[in-house]
Amino acid sequence: MHEKSIPAVRLELDRRPETTKPLELRRHWRADVEASLVVFLVALPLSLGIAVASGAPVVAGIIAAVVGGIVSGLIGGAPLQVTGPAAGLTAVVAGLVAEHGWRVTCLITVLAGIVQIGFGLTRVARAALAISPAVVHGMLAGIGLTIVVGQMHVLLGGKSRSEAWESIINLPGQFLALDAHSAVLGLGTIALNLLWPRLAPRLGPLSAVPAPLASVTFMTLASLPIAVERVDLPSNLISAVELPQLPEQAWVSFGIGVLTVALVASVETLLSAVAVDKMHDGKRADLDRELIGQGSANILSGLASGLPVTGVIVRSATNVRAGAKTKWSAILHAVWVALFSVVLVSVVRQIPLAVLAGLLVVIGVGLVNLGHLRSAHRHGEGAVWVVTLAGVLLLNLLEGVLLGVLLALAFAARRSILAHIEVKAPSEDIPATRGTGTWHVRLDGTLTFVSLPKLAQRLGSIPEGAPVRLDLEVDYLDQATSEHLLDWVEQHRHAGGTVNLRESGAPVLSEVIHGGRLPQQRVLRDGPPAAVAPWNHGRLNLGDQGASSKLPLLDGISTFHDRLAPRLGDVFYGLRSYQSPSTLFITCSDSRIVPNLITHSGPGDLFTVRNVGNLVPVPGSAADDSTLAAVEYAVDVLAVSAIAVCGHSGCGAMRALLEPSGRLDGALPGWLNHADESLRDYHDRGGFGDIDRLAQINVMAQLRHLMEHPLVRQKVEQGKLELVGMFFDIASAQVRVLEPDSDKFSLPG
Repeated sequence: MHEKSIPAVRLELDRRPETTKPLELRRHWRADVEASLVVFLVALPLSLGIAVASGAPVVAGIIAAVVGGIVSGLIGGAPLQVTGPAAGLTAVVAGLVAEHGWRVTCLITVLAGIVQIGFGLTRVARAALAISPAVVHGMLAGIGLTIVVGQMHVLLGGKSRSEAWESIINLPGQFLALDAHSAVLGLGTIALNLLWPRLAPRLGPLSAVPAPLASVTFMTLASLPIAVERVDLPSNLISAVELPQLPEQAWVSFGIGVLTVALVASVETLLSAVAVDKMHDGKRADLDRELIGQGSANILSGLASGLPVTGVIVRSATNVRAGAKTKWSAILHAVWVALFSVVLVSVVRQIPLAVLAGLLVVIGVGLVNLGHLRSAHRHGEGAVWVVTLAGVLLLNLLEGVLLGVLLALAFAARRSILAHIEVKAPSEDIPATRGTGTWHVRLDGTLTFVSLPKLAQRLGSIPEGAPVRLDLEVDYLDQATSEHLLDWVEQHRHAGGTVNLRESGAPVLSEVIHGGRLPQQRVLRDGPPAAVAPWNHGRLNLGDQGASSKLPLLDGISTFHDRLAPRLGDVFYGLRSYQSPSTLFITCSDSRIVPNLITHSGPGDLFTVRNVGNLVPVPGSAADDSTLAAVEYAVDVLAVSAIAVCGHSGCGAMRALLEPSGRLDGALPGWLNHADESLRDYHDRGGFGDIDRLAQINVMAQLRHLMEHPLVRQKVEQGKLELVGMFFDIASAQVRVLEPDSDKFSLPG
């Protein structure tokens, strides 16, 4: 059979058929227009409410929504992200307005936009994502609670305070002096927001109306007969535009405000963009370009007396769920906001402030995501979330975030400089005494002087003269700990004990012993991980007393029981009564080939056959029944979907074929006869002296042998089985795969 007919790896690519641009354009326009209308219905009440909560003119929210949606949509790099005034900046802007006034705050927005453009041009967008999620989520939760306590005053008929702590202290008094009409309208808005998702499916055409719009509309209609404070929106939006101005004093606070707005807006935008990318299969966001777009939008928004803007996850998620395809959905939503505000100003003026306060309370509570706290707690950073939230709520946003960042850095430093030190007695129930069993000491991570007291205390618990096995998997070892460790080993030996020391991963202690100089930080990639390191890797020779008394095989079994078996116990237990491998893997017996390692597979994945030269006898020949029996069992009983034949560089069997020495006797010469076809094919191609090329040609010959087996041929022709040729180059640690319809081996993918 000609080798080109041998099936090989099939790479399936998701290639979508190209359609004509006019057709795609029409399809996208329809989807984008429909999505933009849905986003507009969500954005309008949110923009008004955020402006009120920020202490800014109500029209500032409209201006920010229009400018942010259009400018960022045209310039930014996140096509499905929607930009507008954000709840995450509410507390910041409220504090700036209270301290500096509105026109100075507009200048802060302009300068923050310039800083954001600088971030984008210097391509630092990815660096902003290095902030601990616990800090970011704690910040958002703190902002959410700040919004809630501030807007509760408005909901009860009072005025919002600029400081969260002041709002908390005065809230009981506000309950005593509540305005009943405002409280009913606000609480009704909250209730309708929460119940609308359950009610909407039963309301026919109204089911498409978003909850924020539905609650604001219905509660506004209900408030018409009542005298309550309502939105103060000028009839002419252009007349509301005021030019920014410089502050007369408090320049330090002014500068901090610029930096705070720029950082918070950038982080919120980037987090939103990353989250939106996970919600669709379209073009990914260019984060640096998105910062440039956001900065440009903030410059124009500030110049036009608008609020600071960010990419907003609520509106962006609505945009994606509504079926948006391109950036034009975000742009068009801003156009609808502008048209509505100009044409229907009188309608907007009828919205009660208590209704917007109720909407903002729902938004604020939504920012407090306890799922984020649980996630942070699982990663040991729950305290970071809590401290950041408390700092934002009781101090201010910048100080709260700084506290969270400092605590996160402290936790990171603690984890990086404190090693894991474990000392296990021979028995958990019976105290170990001299000569009874082996004590196990395991040291992982970074060993520095900080860990020295704990290390000394743990090593001091080992009885004199006891046999000890000391396992190290450390990435750095400073002078204090290395000297203490070696001194302890020497003292323990003099006291009659033995120390079997094995080093896995980076050979850090080896370099200390042999006089090498350690770099400032040694990472684990400098050595193989313990799970795959050879037996002789990291075994330190400390003299006869320190040498292992076990065979390497038994020592390896002991290490497996200590390190891997506890982690893989559930896997092996699940495989206890059956196996269902996907691949029959035929390879050479060479000790340097580790099938599960080079295929990144685990227990139960490969049904492996190993023999000298990875040979497959032709059925009916003077064959090795074991190999053919394994093939039949794998194909017929285990129903594997692939058979791989893997050769390798420097193969001794191929060398014996090319360079027969006459010293081979016994069963080996007869076994190598199954590679005669490989040798003939090699010479027919003009090959001479190239062992690795012969090994590759041998792989192709063994695939042809497999196809001569009736059962294999039948499964291949039915499309139920694939044959794969592989070649492992030991020197480069690269696995190459036989290309379809060729005799070339190349890296997959």
